[in-house]
Amino acid sequence: MLKRNRDGKNQMNIKESNHATEKQASNSTEVPSSSARLGALCCMIGATSWGFSGTCGEALFSSYPIDAAWVTALRMLGAGTILLLAAAAKGKLPVRALVQDKKAMAQMVLFSFLGLVLSQYAYLNAIKWTNSGTATVLQNLSIIFVAVFVCAAERTLPTKRTFFCICLAFFGVWLIATGGRLDGMELTAKGLFWGIMGGVGAAAYFLLSKNPVKQWGSIPATGMGMFIGGVFLSGAVRIWEVPAGLDGHAAFYLGVLVILGSAVAYTLFLKGVSLTGPVRASVLACLEPLTAACLSAVWLNSVFTPAELIGFVCILATVLIMK
Repeated sequence: MLKRNRDGKNQMNIKESNHATEKQASNSTEVPSSSARLGALCCMIGATSWGFSGTCGEALFSSYPIDAAWVTALRMLGAGTILLLAAAAKGKLPVRALVQDKKAMAQMVLFSFLGLVLSQYAYLNAIKWTNSGTATVLQNLSIIFVAVFVCAAERTLPTKRTFFCICLAFFGVWLIATGGRLDGMELTAKGLFWGIMGGVGAAAYFLLSKNPVKQWGSIPATGMGMFIGGVFLSGAVRIWEVPAGLDGHAAFYLGVLVILGSAVAYTLFLKGVSLTGPVRASVLACLEPLTAACLSAVWLNSVFTPAELIGFVCILATVLIMK
């Protein structure tokens, strides 16, 4: 009898415990639900801002005789300054600690030049020689280059899924470059080269950002990397010598590239990732090439053949499958 009462009491305790756990779980899921929605909105605004800024870059290059290196210098210097000011406002600007740590400084310089400068310069050149939609889609090849690098570094063969994605990505690039024809190229050689280099640069950015971001935080690390690269490029291209013929429209395009397309979009997207998670954020990031392609077609009258559109889908599919 005592055993039965004890068992019954234990069962009641278990039920009460389960009920309390369920209640806590339901309460805990309510907050992330609203946070996840806010995070998704931040990611969507960030991704579409990137796409819009890319199309503004296309409008800039198609209307004015301006060098991509000069635009890259202005974009990196301006965005780097804004991000550093944002980090300083939060008390997260470890300039002295960075300068005193030679290893960290070397990693930051490497991240700045091989990651940020290469990816920014190649992306803008790809826009100049193709269009914003094509350049943005080709930049998404970065995930394939990262996978290949990891396999080579670890001396392992790619998985079946990775191998399939590599083949699918190459097929997509072929469709974009040739329009599905065997007798010619739709893209210029420069456009294809800089588009692929944009993917290489984005992959280098991802791989080289790991240690600086881990040590200093995303916004301070990216701000310092952009500022360092921007200062170097500014001296190399003589940024104080403003290209002739620029007017109010050009100033608007440049402002979008520097402020909205770099500092604001990056900050919003990072905030979105922290709230909604990397998986959903990676899916929402596909809004960037979609926005760039749609705006390029509607606003700037860019024409995409059915083969090119299928190529876009192939490359974006590899991103979703790999992530």
